[in-house]
Amino acid sequence: MARVPVDWALTAVQATMGQAMRAYFRNVYLAIKTILIGLRITLSYCFARTITVQYPDVAPTLQPRFRGFHYYEIEKCIGCEMCAKACPVDCISMSKTGPRRIDKSAGVAVGGAMTSYAIDYSKCMFCALCTYPCPTQCIHMGSVHDMSAFERDSMLVEFTELARQGLQTPLSLWMQKAHLPAWARKARDEWIERGRGRHQLMLQAMQDQRVDKPVAGSGE
Repeated sequence: MARVPVDWALTAVQATMGQAMRAYFRNVYLAIKTILIGLRITLSYCFARTITVQYPDVAPTLQPRFRGFHYYEIEKCIGCEMCAKACPVDCISMSKTGPRRIDKSAGVAVGGAMTSYAIDYSKCMFCALCTYPCPTQCIHMGSVHDMSAFERDSMLVEFTELARQGLQTPLSLWMQKAHLPAWARKARDEWIERGRGRHQLMLQAMQDQRVDKPVAGSGE
């Protein structure tokens, strides 16, 4: 068997070690670069002036992608249960009397009645995973940031009951008081007005709108 020249073998080992060293230092460089990119925004806030928001007299600062308590457009829901299947903690439940579909001419769902759509907020993680698979985009993350209550059962929100009241989102107990800060009163009135414009459609979604077709050969 022919022997490999010692010089050639040494050169190959040196080349391999050189590649390993270059890869090592490149990984070190990328690690430092990644950390600095991640800290860039954090460091900018470290030296920013601290501002205390005088909540509840002043509205809390909510970011554009804030994930608050859901708002639900029942008139667009087809009851496909995609949101319930996507929920990682199984906090969404719903029921209907029959199949529902979107009437493209009206832009609302027709068919069986939505008899229940409930979210258990004692389990909800506000991950928004329920909003992405919805084919009709009827479930959204809202702007209501607080829903304090005195008993655990109040955390189970039945959205069909809210729809009967003309609401799309649950309102906190404190938001139902007569005397509220101006920002809270404005937020409450906006949600009430938003539901009021579609109240009739919301009520129709809870009524069975199926048309019974005559059975073939019945003579009807």
